[in-house]
Amino acid sequence: MSRIGTIARRTFLIGSVAVAGGVAFGTYLAKKPIPNPLLDDLSDGEAAINPFVKITAEGVELITPRADKGQGSYSTQADLIAEELDIDPASALISPGLPHQAYFNGVVLEEGVPFPGYDDSWMAETARSFMSVPAKIFEMQLTGGSSTVPDMFDKLRTAGAVARETLKQAAAQRSGHSRADLTTEDGHVILPDGTKIAYADLAAEAAQIDPVTDVTLRPPEDWKILGTPRIRRDIPAKSTGAEKYGIDFALDGMLFATVRANPGIGGVLESYDASDAETMPGVEKIVPISHGIAVVATNTWYAFQAANAVNCVWGPGPYPESSAQIWDELDAALENPDRLDHRNRDDGDVEAALNGASPVEAAYRIPFLAHAPLEPMNATVLVTDELCEIWTGTQIPTFVRDHAMKILGFERDQVKVYGQPIGGSFGHRLEGTHVNQAVEIAQAVKGTPIKMTWSREEDMTHDYPRPAAVARGRGVVSEGQVETYDLSVAQSGLTGSWMGRLTGMSIPGPDATITTGSWDQPFAIPNYRVSGYRAPEMVPISSWRSVGASGNGFLHDTFLDELIAAAGADPLEERLRLCHHDPSRKVLEAVGALSGWDGPSLGENRGRGVAFVMSFGVPVAQVIEVTNTPAGVRLDKAFIVADIGPHTLDLANVESQLFGGMIFGLAHAINSELVYENHAPQQDNYHAYEGLRLYQTPEFEVQVLNNGTRIRGIGEPGLPPAAPALGNAIFAATGQRLREMPFNKNIDFV
Repeated sequence: MSRIGTIARRTFLIGSVAVAGGVAFGTYLAKKPIPNPLLDDLSDGEAAINPFVKITAEGVELITPRADKGQGSYSTQADLIAEELDIDPASALISPGLPHQAYFNGVVLEEGVPFPGYDDSWMAETARSFMSVPAKIFEMQLTGGSSTVPDMFDKLRTAGAVARETLKQAAAQRSGHSRADLTTEDGHVILPDGTKIAYADLAAEAAQIDPVTDVTLRPPEDWKILGTPRIRRDIPAKSTGAEKYGIDFALDGMLFATVRANPGIGGVLESYDASDAETMPGVEKIVPISHGIAVVATNTWYAFQAANAVNCVWGPGPYPESSAQIWDELDAALENPDRLDHRNRDDGDVEAALNGASPVEAAYRIPFLAHAPLEPMNATVLVTDELCEIWTGTQIPTFVRDHAMKILGFERDQVKVYGQPIGGSFGHRLEGTHVNQAVEIAQAVKGTPIKMTWSREEDMTHDYPRPAAVARGRGVVSEGQVETYDLSVAQSGLTGSWMGRLTGMSIPGPDATITTGSWDQPFAIPNYRVSGYRAPEMVPISSWRSVGASGNGFLHDTFLDELIAAAGADPLEERLRLCHHDPSRKVLEAVGALSGWDGPSLGENRGRGVAFVMSFGVPVAQVIEVTNTPAGVRLDKAFIVADIGPHTLDLANVESQLFGGMIFGLAHAINSELVYENHAPQQDNYHAYEGLRLYQTPEFEVQVLNNGTRIRGIGEPGLPPAAPALGNAIFAATGQRLREMPFNKNIDFV
């Protein structure tokens, strides 16, 4: 397709977003001010200067509404506010607050626009800005897509600056000085004579004046907190075992529950016999719920044992019963022109180039993957005739609230959701099925708080996994260079599956996640096409760490590496030659320097591979060195370079997220998959779904660059290059090309 055709298609899609924002909702709704939710529950003498800062007689409370699931977001959000508010963030109380439109995520939907992350043109930036409109209107308070820092960077610093200047204004009115003559330091306003007035002492006066909104944010060279080495506020508690997660929450008089749902997610419970379970120790009640049963008992262990004793007759699941059938559906979709969902990359004339040469060809598979965090799904719920209170770790608090409203027939002010620290998620907590179940159970025992916990087996087998996918690559090389690249990917639509559960509505239009991480890479190949084929809806699927890029990064970069090998070119040098984005080139150059790259061979039975994936606007390059031993492949060293935009807010945390993401990616590339039989995955606990062993983990070196133009998030971009870097290294060491994950199907690791 010509560039004009590409622009026309994108213009149509952008136009659709504009229509949604400007016509369907109207300018009034798009620009309507959002009320401050903290004003609804203020005591005398307290000031809620904006939705993120509350001043009380005891001190400062900071609202950090993006969920913390181990990535340090509570600390980062608090630091952003504290930098401008002039307080030590460790001295403040932090809270995620109650769900509210004021905390909508204006950045998370940007990944859906048909522009790659390296495109900062006017058209691309305009399209991204439109995405905040539906996010605001639909109150999309969610955590995901490495969007916390990009969305909150300006919001929270501005909130801190507004609070600071408003407190200065209160002090100015009290003292008779001009606000311009006052300064702040460590939670105090300082008068010209050096007198200090604590923020807490100004709360009552600050509550009576309009917030000062004409503020100037401090330049980075004046930062005191951001950009400095800090210990995340959750690290001491997590290091000592003192952290309290949702699963640790307790209320007086609480009962405990668990569930068994149809193994084929969405299938019905045809009948059940609970006579044996009803007489077991501790059992209080057995409750039918949607698609299954729940047991209420005096502790969780009793509930687990009784649930297993219930004899359930399940109806069939609403999708193919086996992985073999699912692979057949995916293969058929890849060959069906009617299943073409989108083609965001179509440069040059791929068909002519393929017809005129003997192409390099390869076929790939990536499996379903569970999220499998250490903390299984749980929620504590108390339902009365007038109120529903929910305590749970969640990335989607407004949707949790709205689903509870629908189940109970309650109004919005009758449902309260109290976010809890999360013991790992990787996208798992973007779902609310477990909370819906807990609400159903609590409704059956009104007035008694219920803690509902999934067993590990229920958590694994009722996860909404990362989608399985198949792909086919065809390409042409000439005179030592990659000339033609054609990649076709088929999978079910992730966005439609996930958003359908959240909103109850089908999502129109293409599903960008099918090719995210493949079509949007900064390479200038003369004939370059990436096509996404949408398979029928099968197993309900969801976001998994790095979403579409988690699989597409492997597909795209591995096939590029195959073409480079066929051309006889150096893997790093050819990527550099093809790369047209300056920050990405610098990342590739830096990983070459960091690893001492002088070619893929490191001697007999030793090799290294390089991979590059841009995801969420973050270019990341990785090099892995391996040794092929008689017992199997050993991972020796790993090198990671990423560019996260103009500022690094917390270098230690960024480095941790990068190599943590790489470890997560390597673990799943080597060891993990879900195989379906009788509608359910056969891997139901960690013994069958292993992470990366310590002895398999390489040494890491990490480097962070700041050449990009936009502030970026880092929770996910470290993952996508891991699998292709390892696969490319194994090829360099052994000559064996791995095209299917997990790799341990075809090779041993030591």
